[in-house]
Order: sequence, then structure tokens, then C-alpha cells
Amino acid sequence: MTIILAMSSYFKGEELLREAKRQGAHTILLTEEKLKNDPWPWESIDELFLMPNLGIIHDVIHAVAYLARTRKIDRILPLDEYDVEMAAFLREHLRIPGIGLSATKLFRDKLAMRMAINAAGLREPQFSPVINHDDIRDWVWRVPAPWVLKPRLEAGAMGIKRVQNDGELWKLIEELGDQQSFRVLEQYVPGDVYHVDALTVNGETIFSNVSRYGRPPLNVSHDGGVFMTYTLPDDHPESVALFEFNKKVIKALGHTHGPTHAEFIKGFADGEFYFLEIAARVGGAHIADLVHQSRGINLWGEWARLEIMTVRGETYSLPPVTNHHGALIVCLARQHQPDLSGYNDPEIVWRMNKSQHAGVIVVSDDHDRVDALKNSYVERFSRDFLAVAPAKESHNQ
Repeated sequence: MTIILAMSSYFKGEELLREAKRQGAHTILLTEEKLKNDPWPWESIDELFLMPNLGIIHDVIHAVAYLARTRKIDRILPLDEYDVEMAAFLREHLRIPGIGLSATKLFRDKLAMRMAINAAGLREPQFSPVINHDDIRDWVWRVPAPWVLKPRLEAGAMGIKRVQNDGELWKLIEELGDQQSFRVLEQYVPGDVYHVDALTVNGETIFSNVSRYGRPPLNVSHDGGVFMTYTLPDDHPESVALFEFNKKVIKALGHTHGPTHAEFIKGFADGEFYFLEIAARVGGAHIADLVHQSRGINLWGEWARLEIMTVRGETYSLPPVTNHHGALIVCLARQHQPDLSGYNDPEIVWRMNKSQHAGVIVVSDDHDRVDALKNSYVERFSRDFLAVAPAKESHNQ
């Protein structure tokens, strides 16, 4: 019996649990007490264990080691970005196969990630550690503002500060105190932001999907607005370029197994692609739902299949891939339960079911139809639902 331990400090990854159960695995969900009443797929969960906080290393190690006394755990799968490093601690402590701490650092620590990509000679924004003040002064003198000051270990746009001049920068650095070294300073590159969601097996990236954000996530996070992303055809020149760039990034970071979510920016000034960041997990913000509806590949489910088949010594193969056009539109809503009944176009294949949020996915074989719907829906969501909340500084808020 294959035993899968899925751990998550957020409610997500339901399809991974469902697929693991379909594959005949024994599924264990380790999550936080605050999530015990969320609509997990209970029929696919054999055992549930709750903890107050999945971020306390020794508590989690003690708890999972206790479970391992009577359960031979085959794989530990983190469902959220903030569980990736904890899963690596557990794997190394219990000697369970999977990504270890050193490899995880390249996907969690934005400074380590930057340095590895720089060593590989791949294009990325100029950057500086926020450690030695003389080095920072030299960097600021060479790299013109504006800049962005990023937490090294947060996810997405969380905690990122846009900085317009050196006076503002040094004020922020001094306010950080002993937390300075947990930041990285980067050149701000204005441009359009893209993401590549991929699956790598035995060192070969066997599936990739390229999408483009309507507005950069940093702008949506800081300024508010509707979040929108849409797929690009495989033969689009930007897709072709990003397929290759993404493969080089994955190779440079030594990733050989499992899903990745990477982001790139196409600079307005030079039209070149720059690497922004990558995570060794399935993309969040319902991007996996967009990939599933438009490409026919459920990345959560395929991750479960890949892990279980690897444990069993079986050969994994990717299901048939479709090539429809799709767009995801989501926003924070003023209403507790937004009424989406007025959005009744037949191209809608998915609706968000979450309080204080509105969201849909549209899919069609007609690119122009998807283009028209996404533009219309962004405008309508802004009018019908949109609420704006201050950007979070950390995931603990």
C-alpha cells in the first residue's frame, strides 16, 4: 500500500487527494486546526491530523515522526508554497525520497534563486543582497531607480515594496532592523508578465503551458483591481521562446521531478524576456484550474499520479493534451456571496465558490471570442464586484 502524506497550511490541492485515492493510495492529510471545517474531499482522505501551526519545525517533525512509527510513509507532498520547506525538512529527517533542503532553497529563497540563475548566464533583473551596506551603495549607484525590495521567502507579490529613490530605500532598510538580510533588492523592469506551468519527469519537461497576466500581479496586489490571466497557443512566438527559457531555468536549478510554476517579464524597453521567479509546486490563484480546463491536464492530479507511479516502479505517461484558448478572471468582492447569474455565456466552464470572491474561467476554440470575453468580464467585474484590500506584508496576516 502506497502511503501519501499531503500537508497544507492553506485550503488547496483537493484534486491531488482525489487522484491519490483513485490510484489506490492511503492518503493522510496534515493541516492546521483553522482549516478543519473547510470542504476537503473527505471521501478521498483516509486519515486527518490537525496541528495549531505547520510552521514550527520541531513540533511538525515530532508529530510526523510519531505517525511514521506505525505508517511507512512513501511520499510527503506540500500543497502550498509555505509548506515546501517544511516538507523538505521532513524528507531529510525521515529519509523519504523527494526534494531536499538544499534544492528547496533554490525555489524558496529569492536570493539563492537569483544567484543560481545568474551563474547559469540566464537573463534576469539586476539584483543585490541586502547584507553589506557598502555593496548596496555601490549597486544603487550603478543601477538606476526604481527598484523593488523583496522578502526572500514570501510567495508571489506578498511583502514587496516599490522603491523610487535611495532615500526611500535606506529608510526601509533601517526600519527592517535585524530583518534586513531576509530581503533582496532588484532592478524594477517594467513589462508584461507571463507564467509557465510545467511538469518535469526524470529531468525532462514533458508538459508546459504559457499564459500571460492581464496586469502584473505586483500591480494588482499593490494597487487593487481584477486579476486576469489567459493562455497562449503553443505555436505563439512568445510561447516558443518561453518554453525554451523555462527548460533552461529548470535545468539550472537542478529540478528533475514534479510540477513548477515560473514567472517571466517581457521588458517594455527592449522586448526581451527576463526570469522573475519559480516555485517547485502547482501554481496558485486557480491557475491550475485554467490549465485543466484549457489544456486537459490537471496538474494536481498528475502530480499525484507521478509520485505514486514512481513509488511503484511504474512508467508515467502524460494524458492527451488539448489546445483550447482560456482565460481566468478573479477579484475580491464586496458581496459575501457574489451573484454570478448574470454571467451566462456558454464559454464559462468554471465558477468560483468562495465567499467575498468572484471568479470564472472561459474556454473556447475561438481565440477572438476568449479575448472579447476576458476584456468584457474584467470591466464588468470591476463594476459589479470589485473590492480592494491592503496588500499583505506576510502570509501570517
